[in-house]
Amino acid sequence: MSEHTVDVRPPWGRLVAFAMQHVLIMYTGCITVPLVFGAAVGLDSSDIAFLISADLLVAGIVTALQSFGLGRIVGVRLPIVCGATFSGLTPMILIAQKYGLQAVYGSMLIGGVVGLALAIPFSRVIRFFPALVTGSVLTVIGLSLIGVAGGLIVGSDSAAPDYASPRNLLVAAVVVVVALGLLCLGRGLWSQLAVLIALVAGTALAASLGMFDLGALGSASWVGFPTPFHFGVPHFPIAAVVSMSIVMTVVFAESTASMLAVSEITGKKLSTGDLARGLVGDGISGVLGGIFAGFIDTVFGQNVGAVASSRMHSRFVTGGSGLILIVLALIPKMGAAVAALPGPVVGGVGLVLFGTVTMIGIRTLTQIDLNDHVNVAIAATSIGIGLLPEYVPDMLQRLPDAMQIIFGSGITLTAIVAFTLNLVFRHSPLRRRVAAEPVTNETTDIVVVPAEQPATVKGSA
Repeated sequence: MSEHTVDVRPPWGRLVAFAMQHVLIMYTGCITVPLVFGAAVGLDSSDIAFLISADLLVAGIVTALQSFGLGRIVGVRLPIVCGATFSGLTPMILIAQKYGLQAVYGSMLIGGVVGLALAIPFSRVIRFFPALVTGSVLTVIGLSLIGVAGGLIVGSDSAAPDYASPRNLLVAAVVVVVALGLLCLGRGLWSQLAVLIALVAGTALAASLGMFDLGALGSASWVGFPTPFHFGVPHFPIAAVVSMSIVMTVVFAESTASMLAVSEITGKKLSTGDLARGLVGDGISGVLGGIFAGFIDTVFGQNVGAVASSRMHSRFVTGGSGLILIVLALIPKMGAAVAALPGPVVGGVGLVLFGTVTMIGIRTLTQIDLNDHVNVAIAATSIGIGLLPEYVPDMLQRLPDAMQIIFGSGITLTAIVAFTLNLVFRHSPLRRRVAAEPVTNETTDIVVVPAEQPATVKGSA
């Protein structure tokens, strides 16, 4: 029996070239999370540089583990690249503002442990997280982060002399225009690297306007290793732990969809055991993120697209990408250079990336039957409730701090509401009543019988 293409190592030249391409494709999306988080919680450039190095280290380790595998313990052994997820960004900002950074990384560490414990059970109950749930959550993730990008563009202090200055708006606009032009008109690698090229163009413009300060670059060393518990001994507030544990389940659903997609692209069947080992990788990212001040990782969708478009299915290629990310993490001077990027540049990139996340959520929702009034009601209610904290940020100010952390994030709120409503109307005795009432399309009078199509995993553990 011939070896599957996923398990074949290409010649070293092609392996290195395609591995570097994967790194370039995911790099901007990966570093945007620490840039946005650091700016949102008021960290200085040296701490943000540390976050970037830690972020790349965790992403590299998890990507290598997922691609190469480690016995029967961890690794889906598919060509996937992992990086920091936007799903945890808003909850992390809220936790930092309420309890401090020690609570952020303490709760992330425990969330990772919870993920390790849930990996096998989750792989067997994926039917409770259909496109209806994941699509609603992804849509709110994108929409809720638009405000964060806007804050980076105009500034966080309305009394500052450069707040909402035309210069800031110009730089952000150039970044968006360059990214949009390359995404729509570029071909091949030009299109795939559109956001990275836009970031470089925006930085060049910002430098010409005197907005790019590299003063911290001189003090950064060329070689270094992220030290554990950089921000101090971790704290574990119950509300923060609950919030990050919910984030982990959202990441599980997101990664599962991507792993199933890669399975279909490569033609390699994915068993529940494979899926469980892949989810263990997500859990490990939470544990490592909590220790090294990194971030929870998920499978990057843009790299899934790269696997499909390049037709390079070898997991050794993405394993090489993981090793490259680890090397980059050990060069603090690179992290310092990235941390110095002006806010309007990062905000402009964020607008494109967060808008893309929103569209991925909408595309996911189109996989369900939108003629089914129950599906529409669940999605509409989940998204509507999830966006309330973004539009009315003070609505929970009279509730206890614990409830503000758990329900103050539109992302976790959407996940709770969508999961609960889907469970009630699709997996309880009420399901029979819902299924007994077919929906009539008023414009065509075609009777549509609601049918749930949960994600399926081939094989068994």
